[in-house]
Amino acid sequence: MIKKIGDTIIFKNNPTIIAGCSVVGPKEKNSLLNKYFDKIMQNDICGEKTYEKAERKFMEHAITGAIKKAGLTTNDIDFLISGDLLDQIISSNFVARILNTSFIGIFGACSNMSLSLALGACIIEAGVANYVACATSSHFSTAERQFRFPLELGCQRPPTAQWTVTASGCSILSNNQKGHKIIGATIGKVVDFGINDVNNMGAAMAPAAADTLDRLFKDTKTTPKDYDLIVTGDLGKLGSELLLDLLEQKGYSNIQNHRDCGQIIYSDTQKSYMGGSGCGCGASVFNSYFLDKLTLGEYKKIIFMATGALLSPLSSQQGESIPSIAHAIIIEKGY
Repeated sequence: MIKKIGDTIIFKNNPTIIAGCSVVGPKEKNSLLNKYFDKIMQNDICGEKTYEKAERKFMEHAITGAIKKAGLTTNDIDFLISGDLLDQIISSNFVARILNTSFIGIFGACSNMSLSLALGACIIEAGVANYVACATSSHFSTAERQFRFPLELGCQRPPTAQWTVTASGCSILSNNQKGHKIIGATIGKVVDFGINDVNNMGAAMAPAAADTLDRLFKDTKTTPKDYDLIVTGDLGKLGSELLLDLLEQKGYSNIQNHRDCGQIIYSDTQKSYMGGSGCGCGASVFNSYFLDKLTLGEYKKIIFMATGALLSPLSSQQGESIPSIAHAIIIEKGY
């Protein structure tokens, strides 16, 4: 039975993550975490005519790869929960049409990975599914020309910018007890601090991350020290610094166990400025590096929280600020 304490869902039957898969592009091949990724594409167009069609290939490979690693077939999957950054979540929609499984499309922007995991865990806990695939993707070339500028312009990037990761990640959730356990989830609230710079996503999303973590700690009567790691999806360097500052204002000082996927995926020589961003950032790093560390026993209990900037090209053109959201899940190593 699902139990809710404050804003946090507690799972008594512990839905489990039994497999994860990450597929990345050529820039990510040269990143600090390249040995952890399951599949590295040799180019970012994947033999397709457009980058949008290429992004679908990344997601398709991530989903089918995770299903294979779980020892399953697509016929075993009861639900696919997926979203992406493109208008009408077309990457997810078009991948779902070839997988022939019940599909739940979501849009949480870059928070899609943790949102899909939270929703998938609820479905497993409710007893209406045996296996759920949770996925998301992003692509530098599709996101840049949708939210910022045409690539052909070669616009100079400001120092606060992040690099949209070309990648996809997928987790398979199960109702058996043999995987890493999802023991709780805090669903985010929309927070807006008035940031309107589309090249400063970290500053826009950090307040939402601080709000979700504060509510999670209060609901569960825990502190940051009760977790081996607090992992965020794509705040980058600036957003991570702002998160720690905001948490200190809320009474959580000297946090040493925070890691951000966007901050660790690229090396300093890769000119990613503030680090990685995009749905595929947290999805690929979580489903490779952090799941591997849990399996090896290096971490026993972590929080994974992806953050999303809920803007659209139209809202930016109309001068709107950037509302943001963050969803967090609590994961324990399987035994």
